[in-house]
Amino acid sequence: MNLIQLARRNIAGNAFRSWVVALCALLVASFALGTTLILRGAENSLQLAIQRLGADIVVVPEGTETQVESALLMGTTTRVWMPEEVQAQVAAVPGVAAVSPQIYLSTLVDAACCSVSDMFLVAYEPETDFTIEPWLIKTIGQGLSLGEVVGGTYVFVPEGEQNIQLYGYFVTLKANMEPTGTALDQSMFLTLETARDMARISQTMAVKPLEIPEGEISSVMVRLEPGSDPEETALEIMHQVPGVTPIASSNLFRAYRQQMSSLRTAVLAMMGLTLALSVAMIALVFTMAANERRRELGVLRAMGATRNFVFRSLLTEASLLALAGGLAGIGLVVLATYLFRNLIMHTLDLPILLPSAGSLFIQVAAGKALALVSITLAAMLPAYRISHMDPANAMRE
Repeated sequence: MNLIQLARRNIAGNAFRSWVVALCALLVASFALGTTLILRGAENSLQLAIQRLGADIVVVPEGTETQVESALLMGTTTRVWMPEEVQAQVAAVPGVAAVSPQIYLSTLVDAACCSVSDMFLVAYEPETDFTIEPWLIKTIGQGLSLGEVVGGTYVFVPEGEQNIQLYGYFVTLKANMEPTGTALDQSMFLTLETARDMARISQTMAVKPLEIPEGEISSVMVRLEPGSDPEETALEIMHQVPGVTPIASSNLFRAYRQQMSSLRTAVLAMMGLTLALSVAMIALVFTMAANERRRELGVLRAMGATRNFVFRSLLTEASLLALAGGLAGIGLVVLATYLFRNLIMHTLDLPILLPSAGSLFIQVAAGKALALVSITLAAMLPAYRISHMDPANAMRE
């Protein structure tokens, strides 16, 4: 009988003990993988959102920075306004190389264009834009014309239709952006010309018209000259341009970063506690099991089994249970994360970008390795003690 066969017989012979060890492995692996998926997913989402915005500084109306960040990151539709003269005032600040205005709008509730109840719309000026136009030129070879839009990964043309209808206005979806795990995945980008044309048509064609105040914009995207410090330039904009709040890209989503930092600390503490309790539980279970099986192991020794064989058989049993429990925990976490990602995002109020297949494989392997190593280490001391007992004494006890 080889080690695997002996370990499997021992596992089947004591179902309760085996379930306890496998459950501990499940908790360790699932906690490790779940923590990694959520925290790494949130970090990647924040980083991609900042890169996709493509600006060194975002200037918004004073007091609306939280609304704008929430809209860009979590898809909370918002409409904020400030005079378009702000654009020229910001452009005059030393260190500013380029500025471009944007307008934030939203679809009607339960629009038939996407998988969200109301979609975030971003209108931009092609002539000055340096955030969306470069991506369009690289992806489709040209910018957007009147009536054309580009959408996040969740924006789609309704089945059986050729265009998307917004406020009674038909637009053509030219391309979809790569997923970021943020509200940008459920946002639509269009030119200011298209937005104003949509507002004009909506006056007669929509249940509720789209209102765009004349001479108003929602934000100004700022690109700095090489060598300019974003923090210092942001302070200068605040001093020279009244009624606005400039946000340096490094400070974007600060509230979400702080929230994520607090979540990381709490989750890692819980994970450490779970790991310690699981290891202690497994060590106790294997100590009790070793005491119960002294006669059995003593007979094995008397029949010629070496100490090393007995020791390895116990560790093999622990490893098989760790693998089974770890795989079950990993499967549950992956399934739950992919099925309930939106619920997790709204519960934690954080965006989550699911990893690629390669990255997921590495994270799964790390979770499985943690379960295997922790349970094997927990079983090592009891296994060593029982394997080094004198066979005659073991059979008498």
